[in-house]
Amino acid sequence: MSITPAEDVLTSALVELKAQNPSLGITKIHALLLKQHPDWAVSEKRTKKILKMEGLTSSAIPPDPNVVYPTSRLVPSLDVNKWTSKVRVKMFDKRKGKGLVATTDIQEGEMVWKEDPFVIAAEWDIYDLQVTGQACALCTTPFGDSPLVIPCPASSSSTAYCSARFCNRLCLARSAKVHPLLCQAQNPACAPLVKFIREREWMALNALTHCVSRVLLANQYDEATLRADWDVMKGLAALGMEERAKYSFNQAEPDRATWKKAHQLLVQAFKEPKNPADQKKLAKLLKKTLPLEVDQEFFEYDPGFLKNLGKMSLNLEAHGGLYTLHSHLNHSCAPNCSARHNEKRTALSRISIIAKRPIAPGEELTVTYVNPELPYRSRQDELQAWGFGSCKCDRCVGEEKTFQLKEVLEDGQPDMHDLARELKAGLGVM
Repeated sequence: MSITPAEDVLTSALVELKAQNPSLGITKIHALLLKQHPDWAVSEKRTKKILKMEGLTSSAIPPDPNVVYPTSRLVPSLDVNKWTSKVRVKMFDKRKGKGLVATTDIQEGEMVWKEDPFVIAAEWDIYDLQVTGQACALCTTPFGDSPLVIPCPASSSSTAYCSARFCNRLCLARSAKVHPLLCQAQNPACAPLVKFIREREWMALNALTHCVSRVLLANQYDEATLRADWDVMKGLAALGMEERAKYSFNQAEPDRATWKKAHQLLVQAFKEPKNPADQKKLAKLLKKTLPLEVDQEFFEYDPGFLKNLGKMSLNLEAHGGLYTLHSHLNHSCAPNCSARHNEKRTALSRISIIAKRPIAPGEELTVTYVNPELPYRSRQDELQAWGFGSCKCDRCVGEEKTFQLKEVLEDGQPDMHDLARELKAGLGVM
């Protein structure tokens, strides 16, 4: 007997199919759906309606071919319920990409979800505490007089030393996802890269280094672990460094020579160490070969490395964390959510997403990427510098009209000093 799937079940299946087959149209997606679920009774009209609601049809607004925008894709394996049942992922269109919408009423002040980072590239004051063993190398929490602090086990060797320390055994165990390849006792080839990052205070490169380490180590476990982490990396909004450089207002961006040096150091740290001793140590950590797709994305300079470096700049939270679900939040200059860190300075890397006002089901959740107290033109310039184009939130649409009217009035305003001089001349006044 045929069954009619529930709306949320059908939506989830169609979104996943479209993510796996982005070039297929409605008819072919519908055929593929029925092939995968032969017991389902679903009309092509219903398929079209849901795809249209999710912004996954060709009628969605295409990007401006003359402007380069970040690209965005869905993460097929993402289970939002790991964090919350209050939101779902929605693909809006090719220009805007994906985002999060509410599935239920959310009240002002309500915590929508809590999230630990995919990787953490801490602000430099916290980073320095981590490096000197005064804060947890995993969760960034500064140490007090806790007797639970545990040093990196690799430091027990008389021939090697790692300054990393951890809050407790749980943080130590979790650090196995990233730390071994960044531990200078276990992988001394990473030392030049780590030094380069700190000297240049390059947070995006630091985050990318942690991501590469995490994915490489995931590959040592099993295919499912690798695929889950790699899906997160692929799903991040992307805009390569060359594209960013074309119209970035941020003059502090490193130049191309610095990009190339960073790429060289990253390859030496994780793939081709300079000397045989370092090669041997790295080989002990990385016994399984990476799939070709992952290897090329991480270690080829262009587009792989440059694209991933740009991803970090786009997706890092203000304090340096890269968060899987948080990275889905789009911008508004009048956001309805904010991301807060633990105010008691414990587990600093964990964030909470808090509603700033009531949010209705189906409404998009947003945060701000810039200081919302800045004037209209300054906010627009900052967003364009990051490659996001002009903001079209309700606040900006209203302020844009006021701004344009002000410019017209200012351009048409005669100079009062000139008027006074002309008046005096006409009256014969000296």
